[in-house]
Amino acid sequence: MTEHTSDFELVIRPKYGLFDLNWKELKEYHELLYFLALREIKIRYKQTVMGASWAVLQPLFTMIVFTLIFGGLAQMPSEGIPYALFSYSGLLLWTYFQNALTNSGNSLVSNAQLLSKVYMPRIFIPTAPCLAGIVDYGIAMTILAAMMIYYQFMPTAAILLLPVIVLLTLLLAAGTGYWLSSICVKYRDVKFVLPFFVQLLMFVSPVIYPASILGENLQWLLSLNPLTGLLNAHRAVLLGHVPVDYVGLTVSAVITIVIFISGILYLRRTEKYFADLV
Repeated sequence: MTEHTSDFELVIRPKYGLFDLNWKELKEYHELLYFLALREIKIRYKQTVMGASWAVLQPLFTMIVFTLIFGGLAQMPSEGIPYALFSYSGLLLWTYFQNALTNSGNSLVSNAQLLSKVYMPRIFIPTAPCLAGIVDYGIAMTILAAMMIYYQFMPTAAILLLPVIVLLTLLLAAGTGYWLSSICVKYRDVKFVLPFFVQLLMFVSPVIYPASILGENLQWLLSLNPLTGLLNAHRAVLLGHVPVDYVGLTVSAVITIVIFISGILYLRRTEKYFADLV
């Protein structure tokens, strides 16, 4: 909250309510969010030889390793499609989520100078990495398009759902990032736990294996992970090999929205302490 004193000084005071998100302020500072996201992109590839190629190489090399191990040696089922295509279509969305969550979770501590010296809507800082990651996702999508042409897979009309799926993944990464980044300001252990948490989350999500591998009795447990419905829908709308599971996607959407809103509320409740703790 800002106000002007009689001496024409600008006084900044924190808001203490949970539901008092200042939409007018967010609108006024919206260009700052754009520049923060642009800065994230520039910093990520600054002084790198490969540049933006890393957006393609990370999921591509991971797909090659997983195809050799799980698709070749372990004979992992892949819903009737080539395992390379199956794994890459999952890794594409997963890599975006992984990078967005990792960068968002560490963002407040990494931008300590901004928190203590510059006033801005604090929510912009963990949101920017999630927006910046969309660029990497778009670049890496070119490899999937080439693979689909090679394996002769054409998307159906369900491809129109792709922006919704990507948006939900962004909200999930941002909401989780709000929680983790806010906690990390007070407890720096989070930055050590976060890589392990993300790695563990990958193996409890159907990234390199189909959800059907667990059997009907245990699939409900996997569906509690919001990434399950998003990954399954992501593959279905792109490859068109199975119908979209709208029930699973709806469950994931509801859980995602709960995480996103609760993350905003928690960040708003704790942000008044950020400048003192960083």
